[in-house]
Amino acid sequence: MVVFVNIILYVYIFVLGLVIGSFLNVVIYRLPQEISVAKGRSFCPHCHAPIKGYHNIPVFSYFWLRGKCADCKEPIAIRYPLVEFFTGLMGIAILAVYGFSFQWVVAFAIGAILICITMIDFDTMTIPNGLVITLMVPALLCFFLFPQIGLLARVIGIFVVSLPMLILILFIGDAFGGGDIKLMAVAGFMLGWQNTLLATFIALILGGGVAVYLLAQKTADKHMAFGPYLCIGIMTSIIFGDIIIGWYLSLFGL
Repeated sequence: MVVFVNIILYVYIFVLGLVIGSFLNVVIYRLPQEISVAKGRSFCPHCHAPIKGYHNIPVFSYFWLRGKCADCKEPIAIRYPLVEFFTGLMGIAILAVYGFSFQWVVAFAIGAILICITMIDFDTMTIPNGLVITLMVPALLCFFLFPQIGLLARVIGIFVVSLPMLILILFIGDAFGGGDIKLMAVAGFMLGWQNTLLATFIALILGGGVAVYLLAQKTADKHMAFGPYLCIGIMTSIIFGDIIIGWYLSLFGL
């Protein structure tokens, strides 16, 4: 009976994640264009025809419509169902670690914001200040919901990565964007200094790997969005950070 209830819960969280992921697609598209995310029906980005409700079912509608707009037949970007699907998977991963709790709600909210930051930074090479400010709300809640991270560790976390990034851009102006620095300052308070360093390490490995690949393909531009890799590192640290750090320390018998 307990197994059945858990299965139902995981399915529910996955479906909820799909629905929220559909809304995140709206935010990702509209926010950079300064279109209200609270008003107006979803519409095709090509012909601007309103999307009917039964054509707006997360993931399913993409395959039902064979990846094309029902009105103009222009292709629908694969990123839309992928964002929805990944949001559902993220909800399951957080549930597996934190259970169905207030911690899950806060961690999922953080993940949803980070998904928006990731996609918008890929598209525009900027991180909207509004999203960073919004991220501060769950970051403050983390102080109460994750008391194992002390206040001192959080204060150090604010500066442990963001300050070196700020100093670096004084000498290399294009090294990082201002949004990256603000993001890591908020993440530092949210994660504490240890998990902030872990998040940055993950971002450097992933971002560096992508940069090397693009250079090898001779398609690398002078600038590359680093925010998405920071977001991946932050989310990995939120879900699996303590596990990864514990495993790393055990290698040295600590």
